[in-house]
Order: sequence, then C-alpha cells, then structure tokens
Amino acid sequence: MPHALLLSGSLGQGHDVMAAACADSLHDRGWTTATVDAMALLGRRSGAAGEAVFRRLLAVPGVYDAFHFSALRPGNRLARYTEKAAVSRLAPRVRELLEGSPADLVVSVFATAAGAVDAVHREGGAVPPHLVFCTDVTPHRLWVHDSTDLFLVTSEAAAAGVRRYRPDAGIAVVPAPLRPAFYAPPTKQEARKEFGVPDDARCVLLMSGAWGLGPVAAAAAALGAAGVHVLAVAGHNRELEARLRAVERREPRVHALGYSDRVPALMAAADLIVTSSGDTCSEARAIGRRLLLLDVVPGHGRDNVQHELELGHADVTSAAPQDVVRAALAGLERPTPPPSIGAERGPWEAAFGAALSGVGLS
Repeated sequence: MPHALLLSGSLGQGHDVMAAACADSLHDRGWTTATVDAMALLGRRSGAAGEAVFRRLLAVPGVYDAFHFSALRPGNRLARYTEKAAVSRLAPRVRELLEGSPADLVVSVFATAAGAVDAVHREGGAVPPHLVFCTDVTPHRLWVHDSTDLFLVTSEAAAAGVRRYRPDAGIAVVPAPLRPAFYAPPTKQEARKEFGVPDDARCVLLMSGAWGLGPVAAAAAALGAAGVHVLAVAGHNRELEARLRAVERREPRVHALGYSDRVPALMAAADLIVTSSGDTCSEARAIGRRLLLLDVVPGHGRDNVQHELELGHADVTSAAPQDVVRAALAGLERPTPPPSIGAERGPWEAAFGAALSGVGLS
C-alpha cells in the first residue's frame, strides 16, 4: 500500500486537526500514514523552548504582531535566522524518517516542517511529492519554498499570498476539511439535553483555541450574569479550567469544560459561537451557527478575523467582558446562517483527490 508521512506541529491544535483530516482521506483511499509532531522531533528541550518562546511572544501585547508583520510576512533576515535555527535541527530528523520508512507522499501542515522538507531536498535527499497545507488566509514567507510540489489553501486570498513569494507555485484551493463528527452533528435538542441546557434558553459556546487565549473566564461570568447559558471550554489550559470551575460554582448558567472532543455537540447546543479566529470558524459554519470573533490572536489571527468577517454571519469584539456581553446579546438576535457546504464531505474529498492527481498520485 502507498504510504504518506504527515508532518504536524503541536503549537495549538489546528495543525493536528488538518493532519488528521488528510490522514482520514488517505486511509479511505487505501494508504497507510504516519503523523509526526515536528516540535517533538526538535527534542524535548528544544521543542519545549520553542513553545515557551512562542507563548511569550503571544503574551506580550504587540510583540507577536511586530514579529509577524515585520519579520515573517516579508521574510527578512530575522525570520530566516529563526527558521534556519529550527530547520538545522529538524531536517536531519525528517531525512532519517524518510530513509527509515520510505514514503510516497509528504504532507506538511506546519511551516517549520515545510522548511525542513525543503532543506532535505536541497541537500540531495530523496523526497517524494510534497504537499504543504495552510489554512491561514495569508501564509507568511516561511510557508513557501521552491521545492514544494503543491500548496493546499482554503481561499483565493491565501493563493495570492503564496504567489507573493512564488509566482509560479502550484496551488489548489480546497474546502476546509472537518473532523468526521462534524458531518453528522446531533440536533440542538439532543445536544442541549447532553449538556444540561434548557430548550428555551439563550446559549453561547465560548472557546478560544486549545490554549484558551484571552480572559475567557471573566467573559463567561459576565455572560452568565446577563442571563445567557454559557458552554465554556478551556481546551488544554488547566489554569483556565480551574477558573471556569470556580465561575461555575458561583453562576449556575455557566457550564465549565476542560478539553472536549464533543465540540460538534457543543456547537449544536449553542445559538452563537464565541471564539478566536481559526479552524473552529469553519466548523461553526458547517453546523450553521453565527460567529462572534474574539480579537485575541495576534499576527495571522488578525488577518483571519478579517477574512471571517468578509465571509459573513460573523461579528468581532475585543475580549473585555462587557464588550463580549454586549456583542453576544446583539448577535443572539441576528439570523442564524444555514449549514455550509463544508458539512458535506464530498467537496473536500474531490478537491483532495484532485490534489493527489496533480502530483502524480491516484
């Protein structure tokens, strides 16, 4: 059977979700796959240090915006130095993987992984067809390398972003793939019964990525006090989960959760999805829920917010609790969009199949 190596990155969960979607589609076509975390390949110390640096950049207001727009976007000397430092450690590990278990396809869903595969290619290593999959609306310079055979993006704006750095690039604009459960979500009544939300209540789902960025607990408390049932998800942020549990004890309308694999049901239970920009937005649109976007992800998150607003059925707010409440109460009065075409698996499968054919693989 043909075999694919999928290179993800554990900064947030979005990369893993896209890798899993590609793996599912390949499995259905009779492929075997191996998914590898590029951060783990850097080694325990280097991977942990890299994540710590990234978290610090996000935590200090303005710092990641400056790095993204002034360094990553143009691909200046600082960006190239940052990439070289990581790729110099990562590329040998990727080469070992390809030599130890030869693959018929490599799919990178993480910018540093794409750079590592390119380095292996430049050094004369045997690299099979290489797809790079980026769901940001404006891929930055480190996503784009000359040896990549095909770029998968989810908008024409992103395609233009790739062509900024490589005008002759092969690009496929594909629907954002969903996790299997999103193709068959429960009804609102079924989902509300699962989470203890009354059928006639106003309900929002409040989440902000796997890291729980922004003052989510304060926003949950303010929404609950305003009479709204809140399904508040902390993701992998244990400190946030503890704060949400404390809010839940004070405010009975707040339903606190840590990491949950029941996001399709949580979305189905809600009238409005309050979330940061990212792949969650495609999932909410598939379920047929309006979005209220928290402007808390700097850099590429700013671009993604603007793109989601352009797609419609979305508003944006700062993360200040009073602003979230005001915007959410208004959003709950606006029309609910129909489920998007993304709720059907066929368009993604057709686009992914065409991408495989485009690099000579059936």
